This record gives sequence, C-alpha cells and structure tokens, in this order.
Amino acid sequence: MDKQYIDQLIKKGRDSMKMPIEDPEYRSDQDLKLPQPILAKEAMRSESIDLPIDFENLSIENDFLRIINTRQSVRNYSEEELSLLELSYLLWCTQGVKEIRGQNYATIRTVPCGGARHQFETYMIIQNVESLEDGYYHYLPLIHKIECLSTHQDLKPFIIKALGDQAWAAKANINFFYSVVAYRCEWRYGIYAHRVALIDVGHISQNMYLAATSIHLGGCGVGYLNEAVLNEAFELDGEEEFMFYAFPVGTLDKNIKLTVKDPYDFIR
Repeated sequence: MDKQYIDQLIKKGRDSMKMPIEDPEYRSDQDLKLPQPILAKEAMRSESIDLPIDFENLSIENDFLRIINTRQSVRNYSEEELSLLELSYLLWCTQGVKEIRGQNYATIRTVPCGGARHQFETYMIIQNVESLEDGYYHYLPLIHKIECLSTHQDLKPFIIKALGDQAWAAKANINFFYSVVAYRCEWRYGIYAHRVALIDVGHISQNMYLAATSIHLGGCGVGYLNEAVLNEAFELDGEEEFMFYAFPVGTLDKNIKLTVKDPYDFIR
C-alpha cells in the first residue's frame, strides 16, 4: 500500500470517530417509524445450558477502591479449571439483562449503552471450564444461558491464529469475542451509530476488567483480531454482524495477589 492510500484510510478512521455534520432534514430509521430490530440474537442451536446465579458463593472482593487500584491487564494464566459460576458472573457483569422496557423496546443491562441498543453479541472460546466441553459458545442474555455451537479438542492453535499470533491468549480459560450487530444501533442513531459503538464497547471492557479483578481472575482486552477467521468460525456474515473485540480471561496462581505497591505515589 502506498502512503497516499494509507493516509486515506487514516482519514476515514478519524472521520468515523467524529460527529457527522448536523442535517435538519436527516431522519434515522427509528424517526421514520421503521420496524425495530430484535433486542438480542436468537439461539443458534436447539439446546442451551443453564448458568448458576448464586453469586453469593463466590469470594468477591467488596472494596471497590481496591478493585480499581489493583485492576491491570493480565496476560499470564495458571490454566487451572475455572468454575461455571465464575463464567456466569463474568457474563452477568458484562451483558446481563436486568429489565426489558416497554413492548420489547430496550434492554436495561449491567453496562450502559447509547439508547439502550446493546448492539453487541457475546461469543466465547471456552477451555477448561467446569462441566463444559471445550469449544465455541454463544451467550443468550435474555435468558442468561449459553449455547454450545461446536466442540473441539485442541483450541490453542485457533486462538493464536484468531488473535494475530498472541500466544499468551491460548492459555486463557475463556476468550470472549464481541460482535457488532450493526443495524441494532443504526436503527436509532443512523449515521451517528458507529461513533456510539466505539464508546459502548469500552463500557463492556471496563466491567470485564473490574469483574475479573473482583474474583481474582486476570484478563486483557484485545483490539487486533483476525476478523474473517472468527466470522467464519462463529457463523457470522461479516457484514450485518462481524467480530469487533476480544477479551481473554484466565485463572491466576492462587498465591499471586494483584497489588499496587503505592497507587498514589505518582500524584503525591
């Protein structure tokens, strides 16, 4: 690619982060009273797996300031088994549905989202999680269940390929992958939707960091994906729905404590 073409791509990227010029004549599909897209993707398989919600049985750090101060990106995992309850907790904290507003107009979830559109779907590559076979999974937020899309014996080579040769991610118990169902936010925000989506994924990411830290797990957000490989693996069309973001999470050595020597030293 020559520099002129690269500069054009950079400009397009910058422009996607800016607010388009206001046009008093512009109307979104919501303004035009077009049908609303569904709140969450329907199940892809006929069977689903119940998730426990007895979170009181987890050892959850309840000092919020300590969670904030110890939160960090972790890329080293012990590869011990992760419990189904821990998986359920992470899913609930990042995409759990607390309420449905109106006549299926919007979901109120554990993370904020522009217009309560919640345009992301959660997929997972799971390995070494209690009572689950290793494989590809999809979260069903409206009923807080997961479905197994396919099982696989050795997932590590695919994880490394999917995340651009980042081998550390292959040791994570769960690689969370977030797709964008674009029209779910475009229906409301139209030409403004893509800026909103960039903001909204940060809400999910931060909740994942804090939730993982609160139960002594480690994780790290990943922006680089082999999008085409993941779209094919999770049966996405790559246009209306496409992979956007990843977040590996894994177990830590129980003897390791995530601490900050002096979190306030820099500002003293």
